[in-house]
Amino acid sequence: MDKSAAHIHRAWQGEVREALADFIRLPAKSPAFDPAWQTNAYLEEAATRFLEWALAQPVAGMRAELLQSEGRTPLLFIEVAATSGEAGAGTVLLYGHLDKQPELFGWETGLGPWSPVLAADRLYGRGGGDDGYALFSALTAIAALQAAGRPHGRCLLLIEASEESGSHDLPHYIDLLAARIGSPELVLCLDSWCGNYDQLWCTTSLRGLVGGTLEVEVLTEGVHSGDAGGIVPSPLRLLRQLLDRVEDAASGEVRLEACRVSIPPERIAEAATAAAALGATVHARFPFAGGTRPDRQGGAELVLNRSWRPAFTLTGAEGLPPIADAGNVLLPRISVKVSLRLPPTCDPLRAKVELEQRLTEDPPCGATIRFRADWAAAGWHAPPLSHWLRQSLEHCSRARFGRSVMFQGEGGTIPFMAMLAQRFPRAEFVVTGVLGPQSNAHGPNEFLHLPTAERLTQCVADLIADHALAHTG
Repeated sequence: MDKSAAHIHRAWQGEVREALADFIRLPAKSPAFDPAWQTNAYLEEAATRFLEWALAQPVAGMRAELLQSEGRTPLLFIEVAATSGEAGAGTVLLYGHLDKQPELFGWETGLGPWSPVLAADRLYGRGGGDDGYALFSALTAIAALQAAGRPHGRCLLLIEASEESGSHDLPHYIDLLAARIGSPELVLCLDSWCGNYDQLWCTTSLRGLVGGTLEVEVLTEGVHSGDAGGIVPSPLRLLRQLLDRVEDAASGEVRLEACRVSIPPERIAEAATAAAALGATVHARFPFAGGTRPDRQGGAELVLNRSWRPAFTLTGAEGLPPIADAGNVLLPRISVKVSLRLPPTCDPLRAKVELEQRLTEDPPCGATIRFRADWAAAGWHAPPLSHWLRQSLEHCSRARFGRSVMFQGEGGTIPFMAMLAQRFPRAEFVVTGVLGPQSNAHGPNEFLHLPTAERLTQCVADLIADHALAHTG
């Protein structure tokens, strides 16, 4: 274990860090945020660089190839044969993605989405922790096992390029590779969060997501607000009425029946344990402004709020002029992007239908109301862990971080997890990642915490080795 850890440390101090910095420089935005992604070819360039890096690694028994079907984003597929004596150990599937979120605004001076900056133990820039590091972590872990003479079963790496757009191309490639993938016993997803940087965190559930665009139209063109005010209803006032049908403005409670699910007792217990470990950082890790505070008090309740309860917000708007250009005009229409996070076991299609119905039925003042759903992604609830895997996770966390492993549901959505669970019903899942406090994935000042990435790579190596031992008797 010490020999493999030394190999991983050298890699993260040198070539891995450099390769990640080069990756950050690429504006490889997901197709949902770059309509010209095929012409720009940044996703293809990122995938090609990943392939070249992979082929240069000292990994015996490796085959790596870049797949790109017509009109689809690329996918990097790597297969590493089992070490001698472990051919019967089965298969470990490791997942990551290389597409990125858009630039956004609010980056601190000296930082930017496409400018890698190393400050202390943080590597700033878009995509390093979400999720460029995954390839480097997975393949470095396998190389370290081989360098140390430790066993591993057959390992497969899938690095896709449409995750931030809902993984719309991944099912196609899973079908295309079905015979070669087979039926893995263990799936390691390296695209999740961690509650702190002090121990290994495993995600036990993910929320689903329904999103779309809501438009309220009251006029064919803007008119003088003094002339029309009191006769023509304000589109903003009507919008507030519609939003209140979905969310109680005072409490934040989502009013859709489809979103009401029972929280399993074991997840309630995990939330209490996680809250005790995190203390005030459950909420203090967010950059609250002024005297803003959470909707509800209580650590465990806040953990459950972000993992097992629905949440509704607006993520964008059109039709409102900048303040500097705002005249005395009653606006003709307003459009907003709505985002509804769903409990892990909520049916996303049922939630989408109910959301659309609540927003469009009985239009206030007879206004024209349009709602276009852009996506409906299922959540995910992890199956129980086997005895060997739970023991391995605890051992990994103690050996590499010095503290026990933690389990917690997460508030984000990883669309492909529900799909993988259906495709591989016999597999066990370990969903983990490096997105801890202030790492701010998708937002400004995103960073990768390098010591955590290195320790997590060590844990990945240990898990792969323990899988081989557990499945070869």
